[in-house]
Amino acid sequence: MAGIKSLRYKVNCGLHLVIQTSSLSDKNKVEFKLNRETPSFPGRLLQHDLERNYSSRQGDHINLVSSSMPSFPILQRSSEEKILYSDRLTLERQKLTVCPIIDGEEHLRLLNFQHNFITRIQNISNLQRLIFLDLYDNQIEEISGLSTLRSLRVLLLGKNRIKKISNLENLKNLDVLDLHGNQITKIENVNHLCDLRVLNLARNLLSHVDNLNGLDSLTELNLRHNQITSVRDVDNLPCLQRLFLSFNNISSFDSVSCLAESTSLSDITFDGNPIAQESWYKHTVLQNMMQLRQLDMKRITEEERRVASVVAKKEEEKKRESHKQSLLKEKKRLTINNVARNWDLQQRVANLATTQDRKDSESPLQEPCQMDGSAAISAFPEETGSLDPGLSSALQGLSVTDTHLVEIEGETLSLYGSGALECLDRNWSVQTASIVTTVSFTFIEFDEIVQVLPKLKMKFPNSLHLKFKETNLVMLQQFNALAQLRRVDQLTIDPQGNPVVNFTLWKYYVLFRLSHFGMQKINGTEVTQNDMIMAERLFGILAHVASSELPQYRMISILGDARKKQFRYLIESKGKKPGIISEETSDSKRLMGENTNRATLNYTTREFYHEKLEEIKDKKKFCKMYVEDLVKEATAINMKNEALQKLWPQMFIELVRDAVIEIRSKDSYMKLCLQQITDQK
Repeated sequence: MAGIKSLRYKVNCGLHLVIQTSSLSDKNKVEFKLNRETPSFPGRLLQHDLERNYSSRQGDHINLVSSSMPSFPILQRSSEEKILYSDRLTLERQKLTVCPIIDGEEHLRLLNFQHNFITRIQNISNLQRLIFLDLYDNQIEEISGLSTLRSLRVLLLGKNRIKKISNLENLKNLDVLDLHGNQITKIENVNHLCDLRVLNLARNLLSHVDNLNGLDSLTELNLRHNQITSVRDVDNLPCLQRLFLSFNNISSFDSVSCLAESTSLSDITFDGNPIAQESWYKHTVLQNMMQLRQLDMKRITEEERRVASVVAKKEEEKKRESHKQSLLKEKKRLTINNVARNWDLQQRVANLATTQDRKDSESPLQEPCQMDGSAAISAFPEETGSLDPGLSSALQGLSVTDTHLVEIEGETLSLYGSGALECLDRNWSVQTASIVTTVSFTFIEFDEIVQVLPKLKMKFPNSLHLKFKETNLVMLQQFNALAQLRRVDQLTIDPQGNPVVNFTLWKYYVLFRLSHFGMQKINGTEVTQNDMIMAERLFGILAHVASSELPQYRMISILGDARKKQFRYLIESKGKKPGIISEETSDSKRLMGENTNRATLNYTTREFYHEKLEEIKDKKKFCKMYVEDLVKEATAINMKNEALQKLWPQMFIELVRDAVIEIRSKDSYMKLCLQQITDQK
């Protein structure tokens, strides 16, 4: 086309910008064309290439002369240059430290200051028709002096020393803004550039991408070679097609998840980021960004999309499963912590009650302390930060959440909190019940455990190892309750919450009382024959004394059916002569006697003991009332007898007198008797 001069600019991100100006009457018309091409200079982020060696010819006919103003040279061009290149001016590589004064060039549309040493933008406010301003590779520290250039469409400030994006308020017609190779740390003050199509912020100091709202025309965003870890607001750019994030610090797709919401994005690069080294990288990106055509400058095939879809589904399933396990672990941790707090509060309340009872017994005239939440909190001030104002309200608050936990992990059944004991009433499958060999009790009163031991024996017949932690095992007598189980090979008593382990001989007592189990380990230590002998020596006499002092009826009530038969056998054998009993029978008698002796060492839980006390109290009350009634009845009979003794002489006299009077007339008496007989018939 005659009279048309064109300038072509290449950007290494693939942008090919062509500006065409006309020397005809419509010279004010400027046309922008965005084409995709492979960059010719990969090392330069923004490279300008003027057609027909324009820049070299331009520089030969420019003269810079001194002005009356200090340190500002004046630009002078020959008439031929002004006619030939009336709308453009190139001052490339002129070693300029300031912008020269440009008078008489108000018609300029393109101004090039590449590769100089300019530190400040100035002396161009009169160029109000300027469309293209190139200040690439200078030493500019601040964006300024552009407020009057309202027609500016392309501003190139790459490779300078700019630290902040500012003073662009009046450049509302900007189409291309290049700020690569500066020291910018934040994206700001660009929301008003609604016509901006290309923004280049490569090689800066950005760590986050945000504040992009308002850039409704942006089609290309270059953020290569920064320190970016997260991206936001990109999904609010309706026209964005190309996004370059190469060589940053992005390590997870979650930090750039907003990209999945963008419907216009077609080309993106992540190469040089930690995320690009992950095995799931490509599949995850393709699965979440189905509209992509190119990834890392490589075209995406349908086969890659299909494979990515399959892999992403598998990864999603793994992720969901992992998340589920994490939630379960966290729930387990929180539940155990809650059970522990509940247990701790209960123990403190119990300790305070015991202490108060002791004080009341020692000083009966003293006013009793009221057991409420305030007392508990004042006694334990370290808990006030985590508890409600009252102890009772704290316990009620804890009951809202899970207060027990039942878990089967491998061959171990773990029970946390007293509520977990209810699980023994479930209908456990035979397979599940059979694999359980270890049962662990934590934060449960031992007296409550004793009540479910028969169920444990039935539901989990293969349980051989019992563990107790925070169960209030405080005396040796409590171990007697374990004798009702079918078998126990190992016993683990955690010192935490079980003061009984502070007794020196507790292990020997366990071995003696549970000798019929043939215990193999106690607290992880192997049981030896010497241990068994020592246990028998220490506690054998105790069992003998206990059994010999008990009456026969009491002994029979304690023993079970099998033991009762053994006990009767022993009683019956006492009357036989020693010579009749064989040696085998003697050994059997000895063994059965030992077991029977041990059986007398039983344990009654506090609850059962209190129930017995209540029962005895009721019986005493009934007996007292019955005896009182008997006494009253006997007293009444005695009183009647005494009264009769006093009245009997007079009554006897009156009876004799009446009889004499009646039979005094024999005929009359006979008639009277006959009349009575007749009347009866």
